[in-house]
Amino acid sequence: MEALGRHVLLELRDCNAAKLDDLSYLKGTMMHAAVETGATIIGEIFHQFAPQGVTGVIAIAESHLCIHTWPEFGYAAVDIFTCGAAFDPTEAAHLIVAALESKDPEITEVIRGQLTIPVSVTGA
Repeated sequence: MEALGRHVLLELRDCNAAKLDDLSYLKGTMMHAAVETGATIIGEIFHQFAPQGVTGVIAIAESHLCIHTWPEFGYAAVDIFTCGAAFDPTEAAHLIVAALESKDPEITEVIRGQLTIPVSVTGA
């Protein structure tokens, strides 16, 4: 069984609310997590909501990192998807958990694109 990718989902509760509403800090955190774990950044977009909250996506050659925050609840939803072995999404997840000071993180990894590789038949 081969898999095309790994998708790490973060439920980050009881985070530092000020950091969850700081677009520059969140962008820096997500960029740092990508670079430190070997991802190749190819683009990004972040948006500050009023009265609060941030959403952001970093496109990487290996796939993406996304964050959505609700400072009023001390909560962030993060997902990190990668295809290929050059980038470790779990390591990136731990960097993000620490940066947001989550006191109640939940990290779930989903294997994506599990394919059965057919055996070649020759001489038919």
